[in-house]
Amino acid sequence: MLEEVLRRVPYHTVKPEDVDNEVWRLSTSIELATAELEADRDRAAEKLGPEPAKIFEFHIGLLQDQSLVDPIRERIEKEHVTAAYAVAEAFRYLADRFRAMGTEVFRHKANDVMDLDQRVLAKLVGQSRDRLAKVTEPVIVISHEMTPAQAASLDTTKVLGCATDAGGRTGHTSIVAAALGIPVVVGCQRVSAAVEDGDTVIIDGGAGLLIVDPDDETLDRYRRDIERRARIDADLRDLVTLEPVTLDGVRIELLGNIEFAHEIEALLKNGGDGVGLFRTEFLYLTRGHPPSEEEHFEEYRQAVVAVGGRPLTIRTMDLGADKYTQEQAEEPERNPMLGLRSIRYCLQNLSMFRTQLRALLRASAFGPVKIMFPLISTAMEVRQTKMIVQDVMEELQEEGIDFDRNVELGIMVEVPSAALMATVFAREVSFFSIGTNDLIQYTLAVDRGNERVANLYTAANPAVLQLVKAVIRTSKRFNIETSLCGEIAGETLYTMLLIGLGLRTLSLVPAQIPPVKRVIRAVNIPQCERLARKVGSFDSERQVLNCLREELHKILPEADGGWSAG
Repeated sequence: MLEEVLRRVPYHTVKPEDVDNEVWRLSTSIELATAELEADRDRAAEKLGPEPAKIFEFHIGLLQDQSLVDPIRERIEKEHVTAAYAVAEAFRYLADRFRAMGTEVFRHKANDVMDLDQRVLAKLVGQSRDRLAKVTEPVIVISHEMTPAQAASLDTTKVLGCATDAGGRTGHTSIVAAALGIPVVVGCQRVSAAVEDGDTVIIDGGAGLLIVDPDDETLDRYRRDIERRARIDADLRDLVTLEPVTLDGVRIELLGNIEFAHEIEALLKNGGDGVGLFRTEFLYLTRGHPPSEEEHFEEYRQAVVAVGGRPLTIRTMDLGADKYTQEQAEEPERNPMLGLRSIRYCLQNLSMFRTQLRALLRASAFGPVKIMFPLISTAMEVRQTKMIVQDVMEELQEEGIDFDRNVELGIMVEVPSAALMATVFAREVSFFSIGTNDLIQYTLAVDRGNERVANLYTAANPAVLQLVKAVIRTSKRFNIETSLCGEIAGETLYTMLLIGLGLRTLSLVPAQIPPVKRVIRAVNIPQCERLARKVGSFDSERQVLNCLREELHKILPEADGGWSAG
């Protein structure tokens, strides 16, 4: 169980033999928090003088107040609750008492108490992560939520899977876990409150299931399923060196979605033709500081070298709808998904954007690179962005720095306005990439990270498919290269449909390339086009999904159409 810093920490108990360790964790966390506060006080005194530094005295005094700390320790010893739960409850009770006093002064004191609560819990979380780093046997990580940085740091030799209360299957954390090949189930709502350390659980990433304390029959069934999947995986490995060509000789380009340059090795081992989507925001989300131009450049240069002349499409940072930027904002946005994110964020943070563009263009001197811009919704955004790129090019030229003057620029088509105005955008850029993760979200007005409406989030909705079809039609008319890089590109359930709609390039998680290639090699174009026409007559996602399952089962009876690695 990986504790998280929460407003309400789930109730958990520990085994009697672990009580002393929880008491030790409490004492250590208080000592660390006190030392941190004293350091903050001393820095404040040095920079601002003794009076402003006194604001830290209340916090330090509270942590040294035995009338607060002793009951927390006693609760751990008597009730065997976790240190995190005992701390959270004690500080919440104290904050409520301050608020009940009714004056502005005491309301501020309540806020101070909750700030202190978060400091101590943060230390406890650090200990939990230290504990995770020291595991010596396979584990499944259960937490309220997990950041992309935490997911990226998981030891894949020890962590068999992870499950969270919050999040969506197309969120950043799920994307990182999939890239690592770790099964993940998100949006479980209260799983962190239902699972204890040492519980036996089954995590089924393909079905999106977490089974707690399974019976013997269920365990046996899943053991047999693991054996069956191992046989299928062995067959899929034989496909790596074969071409993704349909039965009637049409080649489908299979590119990879990656977050870091080092993933290219695994992509090529899985038979990928290159990189269709390099998500550069993870350079920000997995470190504590904005990457410098040199850090950007080195990551991109490594990617160019590793891909060896194959296609490489790098998307500029898709930031704004994430904790990284919201926590830095003076006033976090109420609805960041509809706010200052992606290209909008870049255009309002030009220094950061220009730093990335300089690095991207410098990397283009080492091999072919395409630059792609996310969440374009208006023609003006494209034109403004192209002007900035031109300006950066002129700057590099004046400095005598090499770059590819003819680097191709493209856009993500991931909002309805971009799909509907594809004719306009086709005159502005060299290529399109259909991003179905966001296109589904914005077309259906469903937050893709909200587990409460997850049942409404589906690419099988006829409205979504109509928009995808419209973009493909426009791209053919204007001879614009078009790929699809959303999660459905890697779902075998959709492979025939996407080919039937006219797509000839898919970009997906590297591990999903072999199963998609297997479908491609088992079908022909007329067969896929008939399926697309049939699906186009449906008015509900249920009809679409049932039809896709039937067709997939006809050609590959053993295929499950699952969306997640593992």
